Amino acid sequence: MSDTLATGVARADQVRGRTRRYERVGPGGDPIAAAVGTTTEADGAVGGSAGVVLDCGWGRLVFGQTFADQAAVADVLRSEAAGARDICIYLRDPHVLVSRLPDELFIDPSLTYRLPLDGALPENVAVPGLTIRPLRDAADAEAVNRIYAANGMVTAPVEVLVDNAGTDRFLHLVAENVAGEIVGTITGVDHVAVFEDPNRGASLWCLTVDFNAAPPGTGQALITELAARLVDRGRAFVDLSVLAENVGAIRLYERLGFYRTSTLCVKRKNPINERLFLPAMPEGYDLLNPYAKIVADEAMRRGIRVEVTDPAWGELRLTSGGRTILTRESLSELTSAVAMSRCDDKRVTRRILAEAGLRVPRGRTATGDGADPAFLAEVGHLVVKPARGEQGNGITVGVRTPEALTAAVALAARFCPEVLLEELCTGEDLRVVVIDHEVVAAAVRRPAAITGDGVHDVAELIERQSRRRAAATGGESRIPVDDMTREVVAEAGYGMDDVLPEGQVLVVRRTANLHTGGTIHDVTAELHPTIAEACVTASRALDIPITGLDLLVPAPDRPEHVFIEANERPGLANHEPQPTAERFVDLLFPGTRAPQRLWSPPGAASSGT
Repeated sequence: MSDTLATGVARADQVRGRTRRYERVGPGGDPIAAAVGTTTEADGAVGGSAGVVLDCGWGRLVFGQTFADQAAVADVLRSEAAGARDICIYLRDPHVLVSRLPDELFIDPSLTYRLPLDGALPENVAVPGLTIRPLRDAADAEAVNRIYAANGMVTAPVEVLVDNAGTDRFLHLVAENVAGEIVGTITGVDHVAVFEDPNRGASLWCLTVDFNAAPPGTGQALITELAARLVDRGRAFVDLSVLAENVGAIRLYERLGFYRTSTLCVKRKNPINERLFLPAMPEGYDLLNPYAKIVADEAMRRGIRVEVTDPAWGELRLTSGGRTILTRESLSELTSAVAMSRCDDKRVTRRILAEAGLRVPRGRTATGDGADPAFLAEVGHLVVKPARGEQGNGITVGVRTPEALTAAVALAARFCPEVLLEELCTGEDLRVVVIDHEVVAAAVRRPAAITGDGVHDVAELIERQSRRRAAATGGESRIPVDDMTREVVAEAGYGMDDVLPEGQVLVVRRTANLHTGGTIHDVTAELHPTIAEACVTASRALDIPITGLDLLVPAPDRPEHVFIEANERPGLANHEPQPTAERFVDLLFPGTRAPQRLWSPPGAASSGT
């Protein structure tokens, strides 16, 4: 798919169109304005008298200044593909077009900023361990889509991203860390290459980073590298569009020398854009945490009525037709009180799973007598946890001595009077989400870690990483600087005031709990069938419609595993880009249909509708 200037017409249809007349229909089902410009293999000409449209994969850029007739712009926007987000920019008098079609179009609530490229440019500060390079292949494009999905952006077909990156119209750059992971992305569009722009302009789109793994400064490094490459091409400026509410990004752009312009963007009213044009979201929506908000967003995209009944609790009332269901994040009325209680008490969970023939660690309830140290001596190392609790509260990992056991039991008892002693099993911390007895997502959770830059000390690196985790999770994830953190750092041979060498990765917590700064990494496509089958067996044994099962595994693609616990209210927002919210709303309202995705990650569960 080397031709990226398109209006939704397949290459074969373009070729047929040179020899005969035919009706051109866009991916949205509406006829396309016949005069809209395209690029063809035969003549290589860009644009036409009616305007230029550029397919970016996630949607199309409609260059309004190249259109002689606003009606042609409307026709193009009407042909928007399902699941895509088209953007019309540089249109003269966009408010006039929107005023004529208020039910179809709206002015995007974004601001346009411009960076002049013919003067002093922002300093290109190197980020230790970070490499900025062009997007090369499908693997890069898959990684970019994962970052898009994790940040709530529209994804794109892999082949379109790869083909676009191979043309001079696009400068699609990625940021790669020392581990070879793609941790950031930016797309530049060269207006001269697209339509011979007399103003020698360019634009910047889709700047975003992986907040789990991107080091501080990644976004700035991507911007300055793109700017430098555009200067080499002789471009005069680069524009970008940013939501007016994105104060942090605007602050960065202004610091780098961008200034406000009066340019406005026009978009089509569709389910993806709903939050941008609705007069008001449900009362209390802005107070929801990410785990409730992802459910509300998916419901609203399907036309399901959402009422926020308790924002602090994450409780929603969802209504479609004559069906109404209450939810609290991923917990709903479909989960019975019995099923919930089976997950709530880890001792009961263990017993039910063991009776189903599934492997669980050796364990017992603490009794406070000589049997506790005797069990420690038998298994060697223990995990001590409250029998009931969540978010890692009161858990001590790696108990080795009777003295440590006494202290760990006392800590756990502060959260629940019944304390569970379990054999410490080694392996990666695996979370598997099962919805309607089907595996929908699997992810490895890793303890909070920092990467040295040779400049900042351990305490500063922890604080910076904690801020990034909080920003990425709406404040849900932070790294506490407590006795456990100091102890883990000391065990690794460092002090809090030591400068960590560049590229050195230091784990600073024992547990992978997301609320204490842990990160989560999608492994759905790698999950071994034996583990997947065991998780479905577990969900049926617990008789629960949605659960997050925690296991320890040597690797997710190997069959060995041991079950640790079951969560009746797993955080669906932690598993992007897997369609957890989609499958959850499928369960609640099976008659509704999820909005079309332009890209799905490997291993994604299919919709039952």
